[in-house]
Amino acid sequence: MSPNGLALCALLPIVVVALLLVVLRWPASRAMPVSYVTVVLLALFVWQVPAVQVAAATARGLIITASLLLIIFGAILLLNTVRESGALAVIRDSFTHISPDRRVQVIIIAWLFGSFIEGSAGFGTPAAVAVPLLVGLGFPAMCAVVSGMVIQSTPVSFGALGTPILIGVGTGLAEDPGVGSFARDAGLVTANNEVLWDGFLAEIGFRVALLHTIAGALIPLLVVVLMTRFFGPNRSVIDGLRAWKFSLFASAAMTVPYLLVARFLGPEFPSILGGLMGMLIVIPAAKAGFFLPADRIWDFEEEKNWDPDWTGTIKFGEKRLPPNPMSLLRAWSPYAFVAVLLVATRVEPLGIKQLLRAPAATIELSNLFGTEIDSSIQPLYLPGAIFVLVSLLTFLLHKMPISGYVAAWRQSFRTLLSASVALVFTVPMVQVFIFSSGGVAGYEKMPLALAEGAASLSGSAWPLFSPFIGGLGAFVAGSNTVSNMMFSLFQFGIGERIGVDPIWVVALQAVGGAAGNTICVHNVVAASAVAGLVGQEGAIIRKTLPVFFYYALIAGSLGYAIVWHREKGWLNLGSLLFVIIVIAIVCYVTIRLTCSRESGTTPSG
Repeated sequence: MSPNGLALCALLPIVVVALLLVVLRWPASRAMPVSYVTVVLLALFVWQVPAVQVAAATARGLIITASLLLIIFGAILLLNTVRESGALAVIRDSFTHISPDRRVQVIIIAWLFGSFIEGSAGFGTPAAVAVPLLVGLGFPAMCAVVSGMVIQSTPVSFGALGTPILIGVGTGLAEDPGVGSFARDAGLVTANNEVLWDGFLAEIGFRVALLHTIAGALIPLLVVVLMTRFFGPNRSVIDGLRAWKFSLFASAAMTVPYLLVARFLGPEFPSILGGLMGMLIVIPAAKAGFFLPADRIWDFEEEKNWDPDWTGTIKFGEKRLPPNPMSLLRAWSPYAFVAVLLVATRVEPLGIKQLLRAPAATIELSNLFGTEIDSSIQPLYLPGAIFVLVSLLTFLLHKMPISGYVAAWRQSFRTLLSASVALVFTVPMVQVFIFSSGGVAGYEKMPLALAEGAASLSGSAWPLFSPFIGGLGAFVAGSNTVSNMMFSLFQFGIGERIGVDPIWVVALQAVGGAAGNTICVHNVVAASAVAGLVGQEGAIIRKTLPVFFYYALIAGSLGYAIVWHREKGWLNLGSLLFVIIVIAIVCYVTIRLTCSRESGTTPSG
């Protein structure tokens, strides 16, 4: 089969997902089984992979699914515990003292707190923490999930203390001698002429951070605009655009420290310190009224007027404070415990990480069904275990009645069951897609076949498309780290083949992989489950898809301008495309705000 024909076959499972989930609006519980069957048939009859290998990949997917379900359960349990203890009402009230404006609240929780949690734990944890917190504060469940997914972009490349760069890119490149030769030519060697991998990855990380800082500048504003456009009383873009000053301020408060940390400290801490510094800057500024929108305080309509599709199965009942509310510090303590424990269990010098990941704490399954496919699960290291532990601590610290705590567990199990069907097919589908090499047909695995087809069509314009391949990898695999493992070496090779700096091409891969998390199916399924919103996955992806295209296109145009500036000058296709996008955005915002001020009304749309 020709490379382009093979690429079209590899694209088929993704087309099936897009058609059923996004176009036909099937719930993931119906769409993903069809996609799983599609990829299995391709693996068996086109790639001619042994059936036992397909079974092993499926089993590996089910093991990963168990890990995800533990995270989902822990997140829901923590939310229900905080709700039953009365702390959620206190937390909700505390935000009115920062600002009652929902635009400000979503930026602080989703963008800043979410970035901090992403830097601490990664792997979808921000959605498991920030999304239910937003729901608990009175946000529509679908709005909370959309907001949580959109911020799964800028901080993701440095999530879990830099795992997508250190493990994803590092593993993807480390075994190739050509990469080592390039690093030596660049002077990244020790006194013994060994490759200085830490320095090499730090350089890639800085370039990734630079691209993210530019592409991510509008993410807080996009979160706000999506919220007001789809979930506001007026369904108005204008209501969101009026918060442009605060949004850009909050963006810079996170991304400037983020970029500096990437330059001087390396890839472990940009997101965690960027999010933390952002909160330290933005929260006092919001209390003081700096950069806040000049119009009225923005809020949702009364819940009785919400679209039924916005609300999930998790209900919060009375929103008033209890007669004798607990202190703010005590109310926030569960989330403080989560943050501290996530950091403590991820920082290696403390020794806790090694203990939780020790062989005695690991369930290892090697050579599944006699294949080379392995799998393992470290239940104590998963964020879900931390959520459950903090739930128990909250039960004790908040002196909850046993009946309330039992109710929290019962409700959490009910919500978990509704999420399990979609994930049981989604993750195995991904694993069969990834482990599709080694068949009798002799084809590359499906992701690489797809990427090879795209590369053969793009030629020297590849930097424009590089982030889209990274995003496609994350969309399918559900992880920037896995996307980087699959495609980093491929991207490096394409960079060398077209005669540009391959480090920049790998950086574009990492940025695109991060942006792909905004549309990743199993992340959307997991976040929807946490919010009690199972069945609306397609509607959520339709809202986040434009954000992914914006992010990948901005990064790609920047990348093209940078890698070709020596041969083609700075006035090239990439820089022109970047300038056109920026001018179009500025003109659109200016015109909409000007028309709104002149008319004195808030037009819809």
